[in-house]
Amino acid sequence: MRYLIAVLSAMSITSLGCGGGGGDGHMAKTGIGDRGKAPGAMAQENISPDGEFNTEQYDRIAENPFQLARQNPLSTFSIDVDTASYSNVRRYLTSGSLPPADAVRIEELVNYFSYDYAPPEGDVPFATHVEVGACPWNAEHRIAQIGLKGREIPQEERGPANLVFLLDVSGSMGDQNKLPLLQSAMSMLVTHLGPADRVGIVVYAGRSGLVLPSTACDDKATILAALDRLQAGGSTNGGEGIELAYAIAREHFDPRGINRVILCTDGDFNVGVTHRGGLTRLIEEKATSGIFLTVLGFGRGNLKDATMEELADRGNGNYAYIDSITEARKVLVEEMGGTLVTIAKDVKIQVEFNPALVGAYRLIGYENRLLRNEDFKDDTKDAGEIGAGHTVTALYELVPAGKEGDLPDVDPLKYQQPSTPSAASVGDEILTVKLRYKLPAADTSSELVLAVSDPGLALAEASGDFRFAASVAGFGMLLRDSRYQGDADFETIVELAQSGRGDDSGGYRTEFIQLAKLAAALARK
Repeated sequence: MRYLIAVLSAMSITSLGCGGGGGDGHMAKTGIGDRGKAPGAMAQENISPDGEFNTEQYDRIAENPFQLARQNPLSTFSIDVDTASYSNVRRYLTSGSLPPADAVRIEELVNYFSYDYAPPEGDVPFATHVEVGACPWNAEHRIAQIGLKGREIPQEERGPANLVFLLDVSGSMGDQNKLPLLQSAMSMLVTHLGPADRVGIVVYAGRSGLVLPSTACDDKATILAALDRLQAGGSTNGGEGIELAYAIAREHFDPRGINRVILCTDGDFNVGVTHRGGLTRLIEEKATSGIFLTVLGFGRGNLKDATMEELADRGNGNYAYIDSITEARKVLVEEMGGTLVTIAKDVKIQVEFNPALVGAYRLIGYENRLLRNEDFKDDTKDAGEIGAGHTVTALYELVPAGKEGDLPDVDPLKYQQPSTPSAASVGDEILTVKLRYKLPAADTSSELVLAVSDPGLALAEASGDFRFAASVAGFGMLLRDSRYQGDADFETIVELAQSGRGDDSGGYRTEFIQLAKLAAALARK
C-alpha cells in the first residue's frame, strides 16, 4: 500500500470522487476508449508507463460474446489461477498510465483475490460453490459466480519440495526491478522452506549453467550465497536452461513430494529456441514428467507477457508478475501452498444452461481458456491446475429468457428440428455445473456435478464476496473499454468494492479500491 499511496500523493489527487465523465456518464468511454489498440494477434505498446520506449507484448483478447442458450446450451473452459495481469495492471496505474487493453485479463484480476468459500469435505480436492445475484452494470441481467476452494495443506503436512530455480541472468535483467528483485524474492522463499526441501539453481544467458546442484535446505546459507552472487550479462538462451533445469529436477524427483521448476524471467528469449512454438512444445514435453512449472515475470519495458503466460499454461503451472517485494511475499510466502503444491490438475468446467430460464449468457474473461465441448470428457486435453488453499472464481452474465433482445440468431435448420426440452427444464434450475479433474499423479479424471437455482437475490442481498468479485470484473471491463460494460462507471465500482471489502486482513481489497480511484483519475485526463 505504501508505494500506491505515495503515487497518489505525487499526482496531487486530493479528491477522488469518481462520477461518470462525458455526456453518457460512462467514464471509460471518454477516458479509456480513446486509446489506440494494436491490430493483429499481438498487441504491443511503444511507450512504457515511465515514458521510455519498450517492446512489451500481449496477446490480443477478443471478448467472449453473448451466446443464445437455446442454440449453445453448453459452455466449457479450463480454470485459471494466474494472477500476473492484476499486478501488471497495478504497475501501469501506479506509474501514471492506463494499461493496454490486452494486458487486462479479467479472470486474473478476479482471481488475484481470495474468497471465503467453504473448504471441501471428504476425499475431493476442492469444493464447488455457486451464487446467483443481480448484475451491477445491467439491471435486467443476472450474475452467476462459480467458486472453487482447494483443500488447505499445512506446510508441516506437505511432502518435501524438490525445487529448481531457473533464473534469467541475461543483460536484459540488469535493471533494479529485475535481477535484484528476483534475488530478494527467491531468497525470501528459501528462508521459508523446511530442512527436508531441496533447491537447485540453473541460470541462463548466452549459455545455461548449473550455479548450484540440488542442495538440502538444512544448508540455506549455501543456497542464499549462490543467489547473492548472480550477475546479469549476455543474451537469453532459454531453451538450454529449460532442458538443464528439468534434468536436475528429474534427477532428484520425489514421488511423495513437490517437484517444480520455478522460471524467473522477463520472457525475452533471443538465443537458441526463441519462438513461442518451439518453447511451448519443449515445455509441453517436460510437463509429462510429473514436474510442474511456476513462471514469475519481472521488469518492464520488454516484458513478454504472452510468452510467459503460455509457458505456464503448457507446463502444468501458474504465472505471476512480481512488481515489488510485497508481491513476492504474497506469491511465495503467504500463498506458498497454492503456488507450489498442486492438489488437482486438468481442471475443466462445463456449464449447461436451461433455455427455459436463461435466454443468453456470457463468460466474463477466460478468453484464452475456452475448450470445445467435446474436450470436457477427453482426458488427453490439458487444462488448468489448482493449488492447495487456492480459490478460483468464474463469472457468467446471464440474460433471462425472453429478454435476449436483438442478439444474433440463425435461420431455422433445413435437415433437423431443434431438440425438445426435457422435463428438467420446467423446474427452477437455471444451470448445471460439471467439473472434471485429475489428481496430480493420475491419468483419469473424476467428475463433480452441481445443479443451481436462482433465488432472485438483489445486489444488496448478495454476499460480500459476490459484490467484490463483480466490482473487480466491472473494473476490468472499464479498463478494456468493453462493449459489455453497460452502466458501469468507476464510482459504482468503488462503492461496490467498499461494500464487499469484508475483513481484508491482508489489505489487498483496500488496495484495489485505491487502484480503482486512481484509474478513474487517469481516465479523466
